[in-house]
Amino acid sequence: MKLSPNARKWVRGVVDYGGLVAFLIGFFINRNGGLTSQEALVLATWWLVGGSALGLVVGLVFEKRIAPFPLIAGGAALLFGGLTLFFHDVRFVKMKPTVMNTLFGIVLLGGMVLRKNPLKLLLGDAMKMPDEGWRKLTLNYGLFFLALAALNEVVWRTQPDDIWVVFRFPGLLILSVLFSFAQVPLMMKYAKTDEPPPPHVE
Repeated sequence: MKLSPNARKWVRGVVDYGGLVAFLIGFFINRNGGLTSQEALVLATWWLVGGSALGLVVGLVFEKRIAPFPLIAGGAALLFGGLTLFFHDVRFVKMKPTVMNTLFGIVLLGGMVLRKNPLKLLLGDAMKMPDEGWRKLTLNYGLFFLALAALNEVVWRTQPDDIWVVFRFPGLLILSVLFSFAQVPLMMKYAKTDEPPPPHVE
């Protein structure tokens, strides 16, 4: 199915954030309905599972494929959401960002130890940089993911559920966007070194 650029953006938004938006809306609707935060979290998890499943279906129908990150995120939402509903224990959905960000950090930093570069494999076609630039960017993102995992643990263990839900979305998204913007100077610095030298004039 041929989509216009604007329609493609909407589809991408549903695939990437449909589950999280549904989770946020579901939580506060149930919270405002008089439920306790724990009850609202359990019911909102149904919204998360449904929204994530819908996002994956939309991606398959309209894009005929699902990019790796949305597929991993959607699969994790279904897994941890399912565990939350099965055991009626909201700790599973709260620990999902911790587990996923820890795994991402380990993959990136572990790849560096093994002299591999997972980030370059994922983004190398879209951005040209020498290996030194990729190593620095991979290190930064690996440490950032581990920091997000630690921060999520602090927030969900010390703050009310209402605060954690907003931290989960859009809080983590905002932190990720700000961090990505902070990496732009690094990417621009090394992208320039990939340009061919000017012609020599006698």
